[in-house]
Amino acid sequence: MRILNRRHAWVFPAVAAAALAVAGLAAAQDESKKRSSYAPVDQTEEFSAVMARMSAAKPGIMKKHADLLSERYELSNRAAPGVTMSRGKPVQEGVRAKLPDGATWEKLGALSADEIREKNLFPAGFMPLPHPNHPEGGMLFPQFHIDEIKRQEGRDLTRFDLDFDLPDHFMPEFPPPIFLTTRPDLGDVSGGRLVTIDNYYEIFSGLLNPKQLEGLRLLVTPFPQQQFNQTEDRRSARPHRGVTCFDCHVNGHTNGATHLVGDIRPQEFRHRIETPSLRGVNIQRLFGSQRALKSVEDFTEFEQRAAYFDGDPVIATKKGANLLERGSQVHAMAEFQELMDFPPAPKLNVLGRLDPSKATESELRGQELFFGKAQCSVCHPAPYYTDNLMHNLRAERFYEPRMINDMMASADGPIKTFPLRGIKDSPPYLHDGRLLTLDDTVEFFNIVLGVRLTQAEKKDLVAFLRCL
Repeated sequence: MRILNRRHAWVFPAVAAAALAVAGLAAAQDESKKRSSYAPVDQTEEFSAVMARMSAAKPGIMKKHADLLSERYELSNRAAPGVTMSRGKPVQEGVRAKLPDGATWEKLGALSADEIREKNLFPAGFMPLPHPNHPEGGMLFPQFHIDEIKRQEGRDLTRFDLDFDLPDHFMPEFPPPIFLTTRPDLGDVSGGRLVTIDNYYEIFSGLLNPKQLEGLRLLVTPFPQQQFNQTEDRRSARPHRGVTCFDCHVNGHTNGATHLVGDIRPQEFRHRIETPSLRGVNIQRLFGSQRALKSVEDFTEFEQRAAYFDGDPVIATKKGANLLERGSQVHAMAEFQELMDFPPAPKLNVLGRLDPSKATESELRGQELFFGKAQCSVCHPAPYYTDNLMHNLRAERFYEPRMINDMMASADGPIKTFPLRGIKDSPPYLHDGRLLTLDDTVEFFNIVLGVRLTQAEKKDLVAFLRCL
């Protein structure tokens, strides 16, 4: 018995230690799985069950996000008198981000980053904006675009699990005009139509050479994407042909469609993307809001091979990645994209500055502020109002990192300097669309840059931005 007891006295701790080690390893593996960059390839739940479950959860998810938006923003339709986008849609006015209790914009503008952070005074509307369902993510389109694509092509971009979140009056006009660098004499060549696979040839035959026309065809051809494809883990009710480049970059511009970046993990750290315009890519040298891709060819290929599938090559293979051929297909797509021009700016001269004979006193004062006190031109020099660089605003100086609807609000990192030409046509603003108006944008940068503009100066600066 003594021998057995001694043996047990040695064996039991060893077994216990081994069991603990196995349990610890299993826990670590479970945690690793939770934080994996890869989606499961083998779908074990029936599609009908997934659709029923996610459809049932949708109202609660959308209400949670709608509550966040209403807490952050004043969302009413309040247009600026006499100010429109290129085809006539009214431009929204006013600061829509709500102030913390007891704060004013003047008081906030006078505080340091440390003071704002310590007093928790950074406006919620200036914080990073989550995807409507951040743990799920994925491409999400405004209803007006869904309706028109369904009318023209019979292709339904509705998601059974989510709806688009921001009101239509904060979105770019639809469909936006198309201006070509090669034919500025024609003005808007779209004729007020949304360019699709059904009409691209009719609209552009005779305006483009054969290679450019082929590039446009590929830009309006549906290809499989993470949420819209033939597999059982899609987010469309029916098996789907996919999405096109111009489903987000509508008419070479934008409809405000949203997504999550594909190259950040874990999931809660991924940033929401507000689709940028393709206008003026011919003068740009960096592509992607944060990726700093070095050519529009790189961007075009990256989107098809990686961004469409959340940066997951295994899932891309399963769902049907469109592996474009660089020497012909990518080149042709890029060649067309580089024809997309900025909208006319009748008050600007050839150097991108205001013509004094056409501008108001307020607009001229705004221009002086832009190139002076407000420091906007440090990153946005004329004539196209971009320095083609990346800049880190370090907005996280103003708040403590926190979870917001399952997204970790922390550092944004370096962001591309987008051109400001035609900026009134491209709401909402910043890479994730958190700033709903140009007035919001001016207030945001007034705080982040610490330039201490007066209310009158902010108004003049907005007036100038509307001229670009």
